[in-house]
Amino acid sequence: MATALASIAEIERELGTQRMDAGSGEPMQRTSVMTHVAWVPEQWVEAAEDVLAGLAERHPSRTIVLVPEPDAENGIEAKVEVDCYPVGQDQKVAMETIRLKLCGNRVQAPASVVEPLLLPDLPVFLRWRGLPSFGESPFEQLVDTVDRLIVDSTEWPGLPAPYERLSEIFDGVAVSDIAWSRTSRWRTELASLWPGIADIQRIKVTGTEAQAQLLAGWLRSRLDREIALEHEDADRLTGVEIDGEPAPFPPGDPPAPADLLSDELERFTRDRVYEDAVNATRM
Repeated sequence: MATALASIAEIERELGTQRMDAGSGEPMQRTSVMTHVAWVPEQWVEAAEDVLAGLAERHPSRTIVLVPEPDAENGIEAKVEVDCYPVGQDQKVAMETIRLKLCGNRVQAPASVVEPLLLPDLPVFLRWRGLPSFGESPFEQLVDTVDRLIVDSTEWPGLPAPYERLSEIFDGVAVSDIAWSRTSRWRTELASLWPGIADIQRIKVTGTEAQAQLLAGWLRSRLDREIALEHEDADRLTGVEIDGEPAPFPPGDPPAPADLLSDELERFTRDRVYEDAVNATRM
C-alpha cells in the first residue's frame, strides 16, 4: 500500500495505520536495527529500488529514500509502505519505507525532513548515489546527521580528483565505498603473492576507473612508495597485471549489488586501510 502524503505528521500517522495488524487489531512488532537514508537523484531511482528490494528481510530498518527535485514547486511529496514478514507461526514484523520527493527549496534542507523520522537510539546510515555534492548544503547537512556514509565511487566522473574531497570528511563520519568492496577478492589474492610483489613497479587493472585507482592506492599505501598505474576500462574487474605478469584470478563470483550494500550496513567503524588507499590515489 502506498499513500501520497505532504507533511511529517501525515507520514507518522500513515506509518502507524499501516503497522496495525488487520487480524489482531494490534500494531505489528517493529524490529528495525537502523535507519537507512538514501539520497537518490532521479537518474538513480531504478537502480536504487532494485538494490532495496534485495535487502528486504536481511536488514530490518526504517528506510528513507530522498529524491531531490530542485525544479519542482516547493514542498515534499511522500509515500509510505510497510512490508510485513512472518516470524514464527504467530508473529509478524513490520519494515518501513518512506519515499520522499524533496521539491524546490526543500532540496536545500533535507535534515529538517529526515531528523524527525529517525528511529531513536539506532544507528543512521546514508547511502549517497552518484558523486556527493561536497561542500553544498544537502550533503553537509545529511553527513552531520548520520553515523555512516556509504558511497560507490564507480558512479563518480573525473577520478581520482573527487577522492581528495572525500578524504576531507574522514574525521567527521565513517565512510565506506562499494567500489572498494568490489576489489576485496583481488586484494586478498594480491596479498597472497607477498613477498614476491614487494618490488612491484607497475600495476595494470582491467576494470572500472574506481577499482583501478583504489587498487593502485592500496598497493602504494601498503608499500609506502609510488607505483605506476595502467588502466584498461571495463564495467567490472576482470584482470590485474603486476609488472606485466597476470595475477591469479581469485576464486568465487563477484557479489551482487544488494549483497555489497548489505555487507556495508553491518560495518560501524572507520576503515583505515580504505582511507589510506584513497589518500594514496594522488601519489
